[in-house]
Amino acid sequence: MPWRYAQLRGNRVLVKVGSDGAPAGQAGRVEIRYKKEDPRAYRAAIGNLELEEGAWLEDSAVVEGAPVADKAATKSATSKKSAPGTTSGTKGATTFDGSAGLPEKAWIAYTDGACSGNPGPAGSGFVVISPEGRAVEGYEFLGTSTNNVAELTGILRAVEIVPKESGPLVIFTDSSYAIGVLSKGWKAKVNQQLIETIRTALRAHGKTELRYVPGHKGVPLNERADELARGAITERGSHIPIWTA
Repeated sequence: MPWRYAQLRGNRVLVKVGSDGAPAGQAGRVEIRYKKEDPRAYRAAIGNLELEEGAWLEDSAVVEGAPVADKAATKSATSKKSAPGTTSGTKGATTFDGSAGLPEKAWIAYTDGACSGNPGPAGSGFVVISPEGRAVEGYEFLGTSTNNVAELTGILRAVEIVPKESGPLVIFTDSSYAIGVLSKGWKAKVNQQLIETIRTALRAHGKTELRYVPGHKGVPLNERADELARGAITERGSHIPIWTA
């Protein structure tokens, strides 16, 4: 099947379409790719896509994909027995079942920060997923800052996006520093105001939890948050979505 470009919440993606040019999906969701050379195959709600006019891509122009767990469609992912962050049998590959042991009707967020130099141009990225599987992405350019500020800001933006009193929120981050100062009582010598702002936001939301995810180990949504953070630096731009019912 051919592919067409579309806009998905401020991001340009490739969408698998049928011969009529319409998204070729099932149950209201369709396969998408963020890059034609990226084998990670995500699924998105068709209603969230805005198809672009222009030439289509033949199927051969897009690399063969490997499905990324679709949290809206697969409950089986939640039943995996692997412990988070365990190494699979393939050398260099890491499995991470982010949905293992989640509270019932939990919201999920993956956040990351990036910095070109430390300090230097910095950006944050975040992916937020509702219990029903709806996802939004965002990124923010922070100007000249530090990697720790970028990591913290990504967490803050994710908390702010999730509607208050909406249920438990589990935030995955590869920043041990962020987890330490926000939930383990570490004393912060710098960034005190930002840290207190995030603590206040976490308390206001209700039941929240920070979980560590290994960075740069092929965990799809952690990698995506990293891409968004780095993209914010490259573009010198921000896209902070608002959750709408």
